[in-house]
Order: sequence, then structure tokens, then C-alpha cells
Amino acid sequence: MDHPTAPIPPHAPRGEGGPTPTTSYAEALTAPPPPRLHRHRGRRVGELAAVGILSAALATGGTWGVISLTDQGPGETPPVATGSSVGGDGVASVVPVSSASKTNPDWNAVTAAVSPSVVAITVKSGSSGGEGSGVIIDGSGHVLTNHHVVSGAGDDAQITVTLADGSTYAATVAGEDASTDLAVVTITDPPQGLRPITMGSSQGLTVGDPVMAVGNPLGLAGTVTTGIVSALNRPVTTSASESGGQDPFAQQQASPVVTSAIQTSAAVNPGNSGGALVDAAGRLVGINSSIATLGGSGGQSGSIGIGFAIPVDEAQWIAEQLIEDGSAEHALLGVTPVDGSAKVGSATRSGAQVRSVSDGSAADKAGLREGDLIVGVDDTGINSAESLVGMIHAQRIGSTVSLSVIRDGQEQTIKATLGTAPSAQG
Repeated sequence: MDHPTAPIPPHAPRGEGGPTPTTSYAEALTAPPPPRLHRHRGRRVGELAAVGILSAALATGGTWGVISLTDQGPGETPPVATGSSVGGDGVASVVPVSSASKTNPDWNAVTAAVSPSVVAITVKSGSSGGEGSGVIIDGSGHVLTNHHVVSGAGDDAQITVTLADGSTYAATVAGEDASTDLAVVTITDPPQGLRPITMGSSQGLTVGDPVMAVGNPLGLAGTVTTGIVSALNRPVTTSASESGGQDPFAQQQASPVVTSAIQTSAAVNPGNSGGALVDAAGRLVGINSSIATLGGSGGQSGSIGIGFAIPVDEAQWIAEQLIEDGSAEHALLGVTPVDGSAKVGSATRSGAQVRSVSDGSAADKAGLREGDLIVGVDDTGINSAESLVGMIHAQRIGSTVSLSVIRDGQEQTIKATLGTAPSAQG
């Protein structure tokens, strides 16, 4: 079956360094997750590469589209001390694997700790169906997954969740958010003793950190694969294309999903979507969502070592909103960005150029002007309009960001407190 893809250039894009962490690996693993907010919630350029993207939700098909990638020592870490931290449900939990090490991860221990928290999700409508993955996030039966895993099957679709022990339960959609490709399903009459995953923080990750992907690829439940963090803050845009005989659940999205993603070399295949990406301590750092594929009519549709995950810091607070309200609000800067460049001395800088500023928006209040070139958000470089959208979308409402802006050939810093996007955009 032919799919609209473009070949990967022979030179690989450079990895993204992201912000320099201020805590050690051990501290990052044991640090509590970001504070919970309720109600009022809140890429670097070098070569431009276009590759095929497969939203890896359904083992029998999937949502295909195009991803635009704008690219612009090791040493033994002291063991993580066993101790308590506050999990996503507010309950104290113990770091699953206390002997975490960058250079010598105990993947057997991580597998034993994480596998009971990862489920297989099956969606059926009439004679059609598909499969994906999900992560148990509390003892009430809430399972975090991708929106594209559960969307498009219609109101009469049957959703089932299969636990690691093989027991299967009916489930319903608690809430879904197409703009972040996240959803939460609720197990009907969940059993006692569910094993919620331990929440980590994507802020503590650095390129080269070991990670494990756990999920249900191609219907093979409980599959684990390992790799490293290949890049951080990778701007990834996914959008559905014509299904053309693929799984009928592959529907067109009204607008593209832009993610400031974790790129990983851990093998991710169709069916892995919604599953867990965990660190060497067995803590959730991302939700696997999409994979790159080779272009061409005979292009490889399986893993080629380039997978993408939604950072857990974003996924967790979206999940909290979906559980509470059934929908999610998003942060808004209030600019219309386009790809642009500007001169600073003899150098040319690429970034997101401000085409317009919305009256009364965070950008307006901060003093951004039409023609400004945004080249950074906090400590992360911005080299395209796409990367700016992904970075702002990952922020919480009400958070203050430092924008590096080039105006009249000079770089300056402008702080903006993000507002709330209209519900129609989210």
C-alpha cells in the first residue's frame, strides 16, 4: 500500500541538547512531579528533513501523515536512594528500581516493576478493530493513552483493557484531547490492587539517558524494548491523511498535532502508541505516540530507531484535566508565527517570526511586536514556527516563560505570562 512519505536524507539530523539540567540524574529520578494545577491550569535548525510518520496506535492499521523535523560522560551515577515521592494520584510511592544507573541499567528489575502498569487497549466497531497501549495512572482505573488510539470508532465502539495478567475489562472514554493526542479511559468496575505507574519528570532527562518502551506492538502485549534518549524538544507535527483502505478508525484530524517531543532509539511499532517510556528507575517519562518511517512506495513501516514520546510533564497535567473535566485547556502566547531569520552582527539566526500579535494576549502584554524573531523559550532554542508552537503547547497556563527575541539586529529577553487558549483551539 502506498503512503505519502518523503525519504530521510542521507545525513541524520543533529540531536537536540535541550536545557542543561540543574539536578543530578539520581535527583531527577527521585524528585517529585510538578505541582498539580486544577481549573486554572495552566528545535533547532540545521537541515530540514521530511520523513513519513506513523501514529502507532492500531496494530491493524494507523493514521499516516507527514512529520516535519526542523533540526537547527557517560559515567557511573550514584545509585538512587530508595525513598518516597508523591505520585500522580497524590499518594506516596517508592522509586521502583533503587539501583538505577546510566551505565548499567537493571532492565530486568525495570520490566518487573513497570509491566503490571501497562495495558493493552482494544477498540472494536462492527467487524473492524484495532489495538494500542495504555498506562494505569491511579487505583481508580484511569488509563492514560493516545487520542488516536480511541478516536474515530464512533459512539457504539467497544473499548476493552487487558491487564498484564491477561484479565480483560470493559472501559469507557473519560476524556480526550485531540490537540495533544492524549486521552484517558476508565476501566469499568476496576479490580482491587491495580498497579499505577510511578510518575517521573521529563525535565530531568538528558540526551543519552537510557530508556525503555513498554507496550502492545502489533498485538504482542507486554513487549519491552530499550534504547536511549536521542533528542529532546524535537518539534514533531503529525496529521492524518486519507485512510485509503487502512483501518477505518484512521480519521482526518481537523488540525495538526504539534509536540515538543522526546526522541528515542527504543524500538516503537504500530500498537505501541499510548504505552510507557520509562527511565532506568522505572518511572514514567513519556507516552509513546509516533514513529518515523522510510519514504517511498516500499518504505519500511516498522521501527527504524526513531520514535517519539509526549513528555510526561505535559501528559500528566493534561490527564488531570481530562479526568476532572473531560476536556483540557492549553496555554496561549497570542502570536501568529512563521519561519523566519534575522541578522545578528555577521551571523544569521533562524527562528519563529511574529507575523501578528493578538490584542490583550500574553504576547501583547509582554511587548512582543510584529517582525520580532523568537529564537528561544527559556533555555531551549527555537528555530522554526513549529518548534515555538510545540514549546508553548507544552507549558502550563499561567506559567512565565523567558523569550529570546531578536529585534533590530539585537537579541533581548522578554518575559511573558501565558494565558488560556480559546476552547475551540483545544
